[in-house]
Amino acid sequence: MLSTINENDKRLDNSNAINDIVEQLELSSYGISQPAISPQVKGKWRLLHTNNADTASPIQRKAVDASKYNIYQDIIIRNVEDQTTGENVDRLIVSQVVKFGENAQLAVDALASTSEYPLEELTERKGTGKILGLNILGVSKVGDEAQEDDERPDSRIDFVFDEGNFDFNGLNIPYPVPFRLPLFRDAVKGWIDITYLSDKIRISRGNKGTTFVLVKDDDEP
Repeated sequence: MLSTINENDKRLDNSNAINDIVEQLELSSYGISQPAISPQVKGKWRLLHTNNADTASPIQRKAVDASKYNIYQDIIIRNVEDQTTGENVDRLIVSQVVKFGENAQLAVDALASTSEYPLEELTERKGTGKILGLNILGVSKVGDEAQEDDERPDSRIDFVFDEGNFDFNGLNIPYPVPFRLPLFRDAVKGWIDITYLSDKIRISRGNKGTTFVLVKDDDEP
């Protein structure tokens, strides 16, 4: 029992130390300005730490647990077919990739919107995400609580989850959430505020209260 308590205390100390460093970086003046539209924000980012906020859904808390899996977030420009016009257009995509092993992964893609790549669909989210009072999809900030910080222009990336796939050694299985179904479309909207960005480090805070610390990892296959 004593060793378990000591190990828990060690994790808590590490978490507190990371949170202190995060706050120091966020308050510093060394970060890149307008991070959401900066060229440095694009590329592959590896998740180092998250606080797994209680407002996140149980599924999301597992999907961002960097202590168990290698987790990456790709911010890329992809040429895709517009669902309304049928024309090919450049879209900003945020892709969350969870690697369960060498030949197994989950990739969930979200259409994203910034002032550089605006997406008309991404209107303000209306609902918190609770269903019958239950935290099934996670609890999002909405209304005044969700307003962008005027002192940090172009720091937010809005997104809406669009599709996901499991890949087991080349066998693709669709993610079992109907992201494009109108009934769920508002509930799968979200945003990340980039509170610190450098060439190598990104700190983001999400609409469900989770803090993410990521490192640039463009050389990762």
